[in-house]
Amino acid sequence: MSNSQTQSAALDRRAFVKTLIERCPDALVVAGLGSATYDVFAAGDRPKNFYLWGAMGGAAAIGLGLALAQPAKQVLVITGDGEQLMGIGALATIGAQSPKNLTIVVLDNGHYGETGMQRSHTSLGTNLAAVARACGIAHAFEGDSIEVIEKIFQTVSMSTGPALAQVAIKAEDVPRALPSRDGVYIKNRFRAELGFAPL
Repeated sequence: MSNSQTQSAALDRRAFVKTLIERCPDALVVAGLGSATYDVFAAGDRPKNFYLWGAMGGAAAIGLGLALAQPAKQVLVITGDGEQLMGIGALATIGAQSPKNLTIVVLDNGHYGETGMQRSHTSLGTNLAAVARACGIAHAFEGDSIEVIEKIFQTVSMSTGPALAQVAIKAEDVPRALPSRDGVYIKNRFRAELGFAPL
C-alpha cells in the first residue's frame, strides 16, 4: 500500500474500529500498543478486550498464543502499522502454526503515531499484506473502504484464518481515549471472561 494510496483513499480509524467490533461482537480482541488501544477502548470497553501497554510489537504474538490456547474462540488483533512492523517476525510463526481462529487487522496510516507521526516503512514501500503472504498467511489482503469490514467478518466468523487485513486509515492525530493502565486488572478481567480464576 503506497503512501499515495494511504492518503487518497483512507478510512476514519475510530469509526472503522467501532463498526468492526460491532460486526464481530463475540471475538476476543487484542489491542496493539498506543492508538489501536485507544480506538478499541473508544469503541466501548468490555471484558473481551485485552489492551497492551508498553508492549510494542507484541500484539500479533499475543493473539497467536490466545488463538492456540482458545481454539473455540475467535481472536481479533487490532494493531497499527508501526507496532506490526516491530513484531514482524511473529507473522512467520503465525504462518507456521496456522491457527484458523486468528485474524490480524493492521490500521495503516503510514506513520508512527506514538512518537511524533514520523513516516513508517509502510509509507516507504513495505507491504505488510505481501509480507504476511510470504510468511504463509494465505488470507492476507488490503483495503481502503468500509467494505473491507465484511471481508474481515467472513474470516472471523467462518474461521478461515489465519488472516491479515492491512487497512488504510487517515493519518490524523485522534484524541486519546485511555483504558485502565492497571495490567493486573486487565489480565484478571480477561481471564474471568474466559472462565479462569485471577492470578
